[in-house]
Amino acid sequence: MNAILTRWDPFRDLSNLHRRLDGLFEDGFTGLRRAFADEALDAVTWMPAVDILEKDNQIVLKADLPGIDPKDVEINVENGTLTLRGSRKFASDVKEDDYHRVERVYGSFVRSFRLPGSVDPDKVEASYRNGVLELTLPKRPEAKPKQIKVKVA
Repeated sequence: MNAILTRWDPFRDLSNLHRRLDGLFEDGFTGLRRAFADEALDAVTWMPAVDILEKDNQIVLKADLPGIDPKDVEINVENGTLTLRGSRKFASDVKEDDYHRVERVYGSFVRSFRLPGSVDPDKVEASYRNGVLELTLPKRPEAKPKQIKVKVA
């Protein structure tokens, strides 16, 4: 009796499962699949990517907001929480039927960040350039690092 050894390929098994599931939906549940796909698109929420960095005197937050008019962005600081709120509007001058593919997400977004007590909320500044919103959150004077000199006797 000769045993044949075959190398196990987990991706082949996944590929087979994927193909079977696709066949199931194609054959018997085409309408159901379309309904779920439409519902899934409606459920997608968009949140802009954000970088936060800390320097000695301030915290800087950068948010990617390409294609958004700065007038459509609201920035609030309340109870130690920074909230960014806005929306990306779908181009109204182009008919939906003219699009071949739409991958960018449109609609409203909200991002909230808990601020450390060291931030002075009254001195937050915002600027917008090349699709990037930059917030500068200065630290209170008492939170800034201090260098103490040692006196030699």
